[in-house]
Amino acid sequence: MGRNTALPGEFERFRATAERWPDDTGCSLLHIDMDAFFAAVELRTRPELADRPVMVAGAGPRSVVLSANYPARRFGVGSAMPVAAARKLCPGIVTLPPTRGSYGEVSRAVLALFHEITPLVEPLSLDEAFLDVSGALRRLGASPAEIGAEVRARVEADHGLTCSVGVAGVKFVAKLASGMAKPDGMVVVPRDETVSFLRPLPVSALWGVGPRTAETLRGHGLRTIADLAATPAERLRAWVGRAAAEHLGALARGHDDRAVVPATAEKSLGAERTFDTDLADRHEQRRQLLDLSERVAATLRSRHLRGRTVSIKVRFADFRTVTRARTLPGATDVARLLHSTAVALLDELGSTAPVRLLGVRVEGIAGAAEAEQLSLEDVRPGSRWRDAEVAADGARSKYGAAAVRPASLLRRDQD
Repeated sequence: MGRNTALPGEFERFRATAERWPDDTGCSLLHIDMDAFFAAVELRTRPELADRPVMVAGAGPRSVVLSANYPARRFGVGSAMPVAAARKLCPGIVTLPPTRGSYGEVSRAVLALFHEITPLVEPLSLDEAFLDVSGALRRLGASPAEIGAEVRARVEADHGLTCSVGVAGVKFVAKLASGMAKPDGMVVVPRDETVSFLRPLPVSALWGVGPRTAETLRGHGLRTIADLAATPAERLRAWVGRAAAEHLGALARGHDDRAVVPATAEKSLGAERTFDTDLADRHEQRRQLLDLSERVAATLRSRHLRGRTVSIKVRFADFRTVTRARTLPGATDVARLLHSTAVALLDELGSTAPVRLLGVRVEGIAGAAEAEQLSLEDVRPGSRWRDAEVAADGARSKYGAAAVRPASLLRRDQD
């Protein structure tokens, strides 16, 4: 285990290997983070590229890096970086297009594996989650670190992917540990060594310390967590405020009372697109809103959800960004209704300025069992449109995403 992990010298004792197994007594919290997730998923079908620098990104001039494998990261390539900048850092980098739907599918399968171990799983994103294994120790006859090792082995055997695991007694330390374990390793922080593990780390490692707070702390001479822990509370309150001072002071002493909270129902779903060239044509803007509405509605239906509030996001060529929202009489998952509402919101802006980005989002989400209470004039058309869209879902599931599309989208795609 830990084939590629390189820890700083002072943290080497926390690495879990076949020869070294730190004391994991009382360390029932695991943070599991998939390694270069999007890139790793794509490389499963391109193993010949595994040792070459690879990034997952779109083809447009404004595309950004969605994921980079570790050979690419050695050149400084990272997520959210403009593709042009990545190619300057690593001229020979291979670009793979993202495969829509595959990442969610793999993520759900990995989460299902986690749920086989414990019901206390808190996903943070598609590629990371917290697990509380305290209730599984006796049932599995294993220690927390042994469970972490089993998870890593299962993920690799079942899905051809690697993950890194942090094991600790508190959540934020487990997350720090998994970051140190990357890639493909495990770091265990014994409960009674939590403070000694934290002391040499920079203040920016503390959960909740962003660039501005880190700059403030460094401006007062606090560079490490040890510096912060030694600072009198009243002085820290004067610098960052009472709430932040209490929060950071507790973390610096290794205190974090937050429990692992299983996933709750989604509150919103959306889709957005940044265009290669700014859109000035209103007809084309409406067409793009239709495509986004179709995507959002299909996702709602696939998850048996509906939403009541439709919002749009518009970013203009000068990077000015505005949002507008409207609440419907009842919850819906019908793309036709989402689109007409989004177009109305766009028209209400009254702007003719070129558009750089458009987004459609649905909020106020509830289960599909909730009745769709539309106005009288909308009920029948909405019902008919939903029937047609459900039928299209079935065709796309069987024959592919491009099998059935609105005519206006299909015509432009064929130009």
